[in-house]
Amino acid sequence: MSKPQGWRDAAGHWFDEVALRSPARLAIGTFAGFIAIITGLLMLPISTADGHVAPFADALFTATSAVCVTGLTTVDTGLYWSDFGRAVILFGIKVGGLGIMTLASILGLMVSRRMGLTQRMLAADQARTGGLGDVRQMLRTILIVSSGVEIAIALMLFPRFVHDGLPILTAAWHSVFYSVSAFNNAGFVPNATGIVEYAGDPWVAGPIALGVFIGALGFPVYLNLMRAWRNPRMWSLHTKLTLVMVVILSVISAGLLAIFEWNNPSSLGSEDVGTRIVTVLFGSINQRSGGFAAISHEGFYEHTWLLEEVLMFIGGGSAGTAGGIRVTTLAVLVLAVTAEARGRRDMEAFGKRIGTESLRQAVAVTLVGLAFVLLGSGLMLSWTKELGWDLDRVLFQVVSAYATCGLSVLSADQVAEMPDSVKHLTSVLMFAGRLGSVTLAAALALNKQRRVIRYPSERPLIG
Repeated sequence: MSKPQGWRDAAGHWFDEVALRSPARLAIGTFAGFIAIITGLLMLPISTADGHVAPFADALFTATSAVCVTGLTTVDTGLYWSDFGRAVILFGIKVGGLGIMTLASILGLMVSRRMGLTQRMLAADQARTGGLGDVRQMLRTILIVSSGVEIAIALMLFPRFVHDGLPILTAAWHSVFYSVSAFNNAGFVPNATGIVEYAGDPWVAGPIALGVFIGALGFPVYLNLMRAWRNPRMWSLHTKLTLVMVVILSVISAGLLAIFEWNNPSSLGSEDVGTRIVTVLFGSINQRSGGFAAISHEGFYEHTWLLEEVLMFIGGGSAGTAGGIRVTTLAVLVLAVTAEARGRRDMEAFGKRIGTESLRQAVAVTLVGLAFVLLGSGLMLSWTKELGWDLDRVLFQVVSAYATCGLSVLSADQVAEMPDSVKHLTSVLMFAGRLGSVTLAAALALNKQRRVIRYPSERPLIG
């Protein structure tokens, strides 16, 4: 055996051992490592527009927001950072969008030229594939779909930016940045005014919304649709639940947003009918995860904020670029309530029965998410008491961070006066939101124990 081959085998064996002993630590450590790298790069003088060293709190916040594909910022991306700094942010978005467990599997293949059983299990859990044999195809699908969609979105945006008078290179850069940010549901913008200057423009809002929508579906859906797009009967239960829930939530989001804000002079009420329609449709896609805002959310009514908080907390599809507890988690909870209301023993959908393991995971992911939101809101309220932040704004900010959505209702002055403690708390929430549900679900899936002896069953009173 040659030395390179022996080294690759040893590296692959080491990777499997680390993944087997603590997959959660592997995911968190790798993700934290990328955030540290992006933070260090953003603190270089070349990363800022005026050549000074960015404060650690702002660099860490931006790096975490980029790698966790959130989009929240403490400084204006288009004005504060240089072209190099924005390129670093774009790299962080791409890394975060691919997913840490998928990236770990790719690195494992590059090092050992093989995929061990443990690696397949971890990647299959992250990708939500049905079997270990799907993983290699899943990795190819991730790269093909992500790159293909990003290129297509960039090509759609490029002519519009050129038509608006941007230089060729600037138009190309903006097209690439927006396409990557959209597909990865990041919400970052390369220019100072962002998407606001294109409010009501379907030639810009349309491609960006399309990228956000596709990115939020999740890689398992892409794989399933690529294999059986001509035969819906062959679609998996996960694909059907994801598509149905995404469509239902998008319709509800668009309808309620129009009802709540159509005549609000601080938001849609000041726009013409065409702009209102485009903005509502654009918002219905971005309220759950995309984070792009065609109009300022600061002027929205408080009940609209509540609607957006619910949608952000739900998020998008599993194993995709969206955040939140995921739409399939909500679907399982709804099916459980429906089955209980009808007096049925099993949860059923599309002719399939859903096991109680899925329900336990859905409950665990939801409760952990709620715990993070409640704890984060309490801490942020106590740390911003002197600044006059109310519960509505704090709750919106916390949910947006944990759900890695990126929408914000804070004014420019409130962002400017944000203390470092709040910046660090928000960074922790973004990190926990991106990895929390993934690592928790993986831990639950890999920690199944079969007990020979079981305690006798007894049903407590509920409600």
